[in-house]
Amino acid sequence: MPFCPSCGSEVAGAFCAKCGSAVAGAAPPGGAGYPPPGPPAGGAYPPPSAGYPPPGPPAGGAYPPPGAGYPPQAGYPPQPAAAGLSDNVASALCYVPLLITGIIFLVLEPYNKKPVIRFHAFQSIFLGAVFIALEVILRIFTGILISTLGWYSLGLFGLVLSFVWLMLFLLWLFLVVQVFQGKSVVLPIIGPLAQQQAGK
Repeated sequence: MPFCPSCGSEVAGAFCAKCGSAVAGAAPPGGAGYPPPGPPAGGAYPPPSAGYPPPGPPAGGAYPPPGAGYPPQAGYPPQPAAAGLSDNVASALCYVPLLITGIIFLVLEPYNKKPVIRFHAFQSIFLGAVFIALEVILRIFTGILISTLGWYSLGLFGLVLSFVWLMLFLLWLFLVVQVFQGKSVVLPIIGPLAQQQAGK
């Protein structure tokens, strides 16, 4: 039991009963006023995460996509949108088939703004018109030949006609391949006319 440093009397509490001096290190009897630690009312501590709901998706049921609402980082510009057909592909398509696709590319933007595509479109239209005119002339000539020389002359003329159409087909195929490779092919007569119409 501690003693009072002033009068030497035994002290049962924190203060001397005789002189009233405070006694250092003396604890209140039985720990009065300071209940020992223990579980709170109810007999159990709450779990560590009580009061904090578990993590989960926000309102709406889904997380926003990564980077949503954030601009792209510096040094990484966004990729440009697809620009459509390249000039050589669009120019080659002007000849497949003749005349029809040429007209389409003359009215289809932004291709009708490009001089090289306009040139091939006009050349395709003019070449298709030549093919149609040649078909009409050959049919008329065939009718005249049959009416004057008879049907037996059709065999020899048919061979000549097949050779002509084969040459025209090879010319068409040559145009498509060359233009697709990015080369410019200007046909005689109709080529300069197409250049004038295209503004080249």
